Parts: sequence; C-alpha cells; structure tokens
Amino acid sequence: MSLLRKSFPVGPLQCNCTVIGDSETSLGLVFDPGGDPEIIMRVVTELELKIVALVHTHAHLDHFLASGEIKKRTGAPIHLHKSDKFLWDGLEQQCRAFGVPYVPQPDPDHWLGDDEALHWGGVAMHTPGHTPGSLCFYFDQHKLLIAGDTLFQGSIGRTDLWGGDPAAIERSIRQRLYTLDEAAVVVTGHGPETSIGQEMRHNMFVRA
Repeated sequence: MSLLRKSFPVGPLQCNCTVIGDSETSLGLVFDPGGDPEIIMRVVTELELKIVALVHTHAHLDHFLASGEIKKRTGAPIHLHKSDKFLWDGLEQQCRAFGVPYVPQPDPDHWLGDDEALHWGGVAMHTPGHTPGSLCFYFDQHKLLIAGDTLFQGSIGRTDLWGGDPAAIERSIRQRLYTLDEAAVVVTGHGPETSIGQEMRHNMFVRA
C-alpha cells in the first residue's frame, strides 16, 4: 500500500492538521482539525478519501475548533485521550483566554488509550506533559510520527498552560519519542517538520 499524507496549517493559531490515507482502500484519518474546515475538506477531496476517524493529539482549542464541522461532513467519530476531557469541556474558557470566537463542539466518541492500534500499523502513544492527555501517533512502517505539541523542531511544547507538567514532557520525549527510529519524520503541532534523530542531537530543551 501507499500511504497518502498532507500536512498543512489551519485555524487562528496555525495548528498543523494532517490528513493521511491508504491509496488502496481510500480510507483516511484527520489529525487535529483545528480550523478552516473548507481547507481540510478540500484536501480530503483531493486525496479521494473516506474519513473514518478524527484523531486529536490533545484538547487545546487550536487543535479541535473544526472537529464538529468535519464530523458533520464526514460522519467520522472523534478520538481523544480521556485525561484531556476537562480541556475539551473547557473550550469556552480557552476561547476567552485567547480571544478566539467560541463555537461549541460535540463530545468525543472514543477515548484513545496508550498503545492503542490505529490503521496501517499506527499506534497511539500517551505522552503527557504539554497536557495530561497528550498523544503522539507513530506509524513504524512509514517512519512517521505525528507529535502534536509534544515535540517541535528545536523546541518542546509549552507547560505553562492548563495541566502542563515540565518533568512529564521531558520523560515522554526521552522515554517514548527518542526510542523511535532516528529517521522517522516528525510532524509537529506547529511549524516545520523535523526528524527524531535531529531532535535527539540538537534539541536544546531535551537531548538524548
């Protein structure tokens, strides 16, 4: 099979949304639909995919502001780690804090667990620190990590927001992410892509 992927910034804080799919089955996943539903659906149409799940790395507002609209258009269920339910439920407070218009979102349909299998050999990895329920998603066969706001190029996710934990994010990066293949491409929650090896050697916040 050939894994299709397109990552692109959406929403008021330019979160990286990722659409991936299988060229043989035409099934797809949307990761972090943080805004601009028209752009997301245009990518889904371009890749000719049927979306089967909306998957979230965490529940900060900029990563799920378009989830309800994408669910309405695709019928796909919303997936999240249960430890971030308080953030999902607190969307209105988050919007006020960041000066973003509040649009209610439907409740998640499925609570993702650590090491839970996804399509195409992917696995959910519980990587708390940025938020209590932060998840990364690793596709070993394709050497692809969708890291959300846990790991950035040369940086790491903030820990000064609701539920942040500096010690936890460092453990998550060292014990989970830095054990992955160094060649793996890292799709970050914001900004440019990187690789596990590059961050192990050059990340000034957490080095291997």
